[in-house]
Amino acid sequence: MSTLSIDVQRAAVEDAADIAAVHDAAWRYAYRGILDGVELERMIERRGPRWWAKAIARNVAMLVIKVEGRVAGYATLGPSRMRTLPFGGEIYELYLHPDMHGVGLGRRLFEEARAALADMHLDGLVVRVLSANAVGVGFYQRLGGQEVVGSSEEIAGRLVPVTVYAWPPVGRG
Repeated sequence: MSTLSIDVQRAAVEDAADIAAVHDAAWRYAYRGILDGVELERMIERRGPRWWAKAIARNVAMLVIKVEGRVAGYATLGPSRMRTLPFGGEIYELYLHPDMHGVGLGRRLFEEARAALADMHLDGLVVRVLSANAVGVGFYQRLGGQEVVGSSEEIAGRLVPVTVYAWPPVGRG
């Protein structure tokens, strides 16, 4: 019998190339057809391994989920940027490599990010997702996220609808 190793840990500089590869594949999967193709490629190109290494070196709160020692996904998190909402934490990004969808890794990474926010004394959390991203919307709905507000974000000179999902503080709902 063999055992599969799955670990969630703080991102390290040596993970940067793998995080960049996950980012590239995940963004193409999630946003192709939603965002302009040329602009999407420009956005992806800006976040190569050096960009990720610098973010990690600056102590950006970032978790990676590894399967057999290889990065399968990542999450960035911290204080909520939506100060008018009564939720202290935010998961800024949570992406898995598309080949890793559907086996529970996203749920595990989300729960670990939620726990990390609680450890940072950030009560409750919010996540912003492009409303047209059906995979992302479905994922956060399955995790029990409650839609609290709709807004939009300017991307490449175009307003794109965004849905904000929220979860109460751990242990309070």
